[in-house]
Amino acid sequence: MESNLINKDEEVIRRSKTEIVLKLLEYLKPYKLKSFIVILLMIIVMICGIINPLLLEIAIDNYVVNKNVEGLMIIGAALVIINLIAWILSKIRWTMITSVTNNILVNIRHQLYSHIQTLSFDFFDSRPVGKILARVVGDVNALKNLFSQSIQSFIPQLLNLVCVAVIMFILNFKLALACTILLPILGIAMFYIEIHSRRRWEVYRNKRSNLNGFTHEDFSGIKVVQGFAREKETEKNFKAMVKELGDAFIKAVKLNDFFWPLVELSWGAGTLVVFFVGYKLITNNEIKIGTLIAFLMYVGMFWRPIMNLSNFYNTLITNFSAADRIFDILDVKPVIKNSKNAKNIGKIHGTVEFKNVSFSYDDNTEVLKNVSFKVNKGERIALVGPTGAGKSTIISLLSRFYDPTSGEILIDGKNIKYVDLESLRSQMGIMLQDTFLFSTTIMENIRYGRLDASDEEVIAAAKAVNAHDFIMKLEKGYHTEVNERGSRLSLGQRQLVSFARALLANPRILILDEATSNIDTETEKLVQSGIEKLLYSRTSFVVAHRLSTIRDCDKIMVIDNGRIAELGNHDELIRKKGIYYDLYMTQYKFLNE
Repeated sequence: MESNLINKDEEVIRRSKTEIVLKLLEYLKPYKLKSFIVILLMIIVMICGIINPLLLEIAIDNYVVNKNVEGLMIIGAALVIINLIAWILSKIRWTMITSVTNNILVNIRHQLYSHIQTLSFDFFDSRPVGKILARVVGDVNALKNLFSQSIQSFIPQLLNLVCVAVIMFILNFKLALACTILLPILGIAMFYIEIHSRRRWEVYRNKRSNLNGFTHEDFSGIKVVQGFAREKETEKNFKAMVKELGDAFIKAVKLNDFFWPLVELSWGAGTLVVFFVGYKLITNNEIKIGTLIAFLMYVGMFWRPIMNLSNFYNTLITNFSAADRIFDILDVKPVIKNSKNAKNIGKIHGTVEFKNVSFSYDDNTEVLKNVSFKVNKGERIALVGPTGAGKSTIISLLSRFYDPTSGEILIDGKNIKYVDLESLRSQMGIMLQDTFLFSTTIMENIRYGRLDASDEEVIAAAKAVNAHDFIMKLEKGYHTEVNERGSRLSLGQRQLVSFARALLANPRILILDEATSNIDTETEKLVQSGIEKLLYSRTSFVVAHRLSTIRDCDKIMVIDNGRIAELGNHDELIRKKGIYYDLYMTQYKFLNE
């Protein structure tokens, strides 16, 4: 799917009705037995309903006319028992339908969530998070009525319609023909509505997704909004998007509202036709009054399932767009995934090699150009260079967030393209400039590095990177809630927590991508010894603009315009008086000033 902005409608593949229905029915397979029981109960209830008019016909034509009180009592008792059974079975049916529907929605949401977690970064790069949330929450919820009605309406109501129609034609062919004469006109009208209605619901769901994306982005950046006093502007945009959503909904609902009047109009007209034909038949002594009354009851029983089926069809049309949006994501294949014969990489020792690696995010611009280098076990490598030179791309390729356009990346001599992703990434520690903390305690945020770690191990990791002292000064120490994205802590404190998390994970390859850029000078002094312990005996890649932090690295690679422009340690590169020398002297001069 193409990249989407907040206010741009998403381009979703429209699937055929048959394809969507077949895909949705797949989710009913685990509940085949329950669905069968529900349908069976509905058939029994349906039969109970069909028997009612027949018993009434017998009561009128045989017992009322002959004043047979005993026979009427028996018929009355039979009606009470039959309807009581139908009521009890209906209650059981509704309980089972609710259970099945909720379980299916849970399964779809779990499947969607699990699938999204497997998708590559390009999927998230091209979509606002709010639009993804709209599909996981809102679009899945939209399927609830679809599943409940598919179980309770489609098959049972179709059977009910067929059975009633057969009985009507058995009772009297002319009356049955009169009742069904308007069905073709109704079918044509509904088909016309469906063509235009589905498109309108697609527009509505796109507008709702846009609003969701805008709201999520606005609240995530609320500090920027308030910092620049842009509340009025964002409120104006919000109102405009809400209006678009409301207009799209009203436009869709207006067309859908024609379903019910059409069916009711056909029902009423059909009943009038039956009355007229029935009157003629009675005056000609072709039928008895009891037969007409019974038939009129069957007219209601004939049109009621048509009404329910129309409602189901209406629900289908309303939610086809939601199903399309869900399957649109489920059909996205992760670009980065395990190869067919992927093997566990085993314990990583830490030798890393790039062989003629080139990479581009699109077909136009090459970010890396034929990059080759080798890093031995335990070495510390610094990547420096101007913004956009390709430093972070090298890190992303090493972590296999992307695959190179050409060339190979080897760890311990194994091409990472053919190893199990989890076995690779579980032994790598990645620390980014924008440290992400979860909305939980400091203890749990550090423990995220190794979920089975004890409290003592968590505290030991925090002490090692000099985070323990500031944590203990907080109101609840390690049990302090850090709020969303760690907003309760300073930038430097978040970095210290992330250092502890990485140390606890004990990665074999460690990546620090501008990880110390947000730490002030005072905090940097505290954490420097912790970083030394973090880097000890691990192959480490350090991306840094602050060159003073990488002087002790074994190798420094200067990346410029997608290539390795210079390679050596600090002293060697200073003596060369090339790009690194210029960068270093510029920073040195700036700091002195």
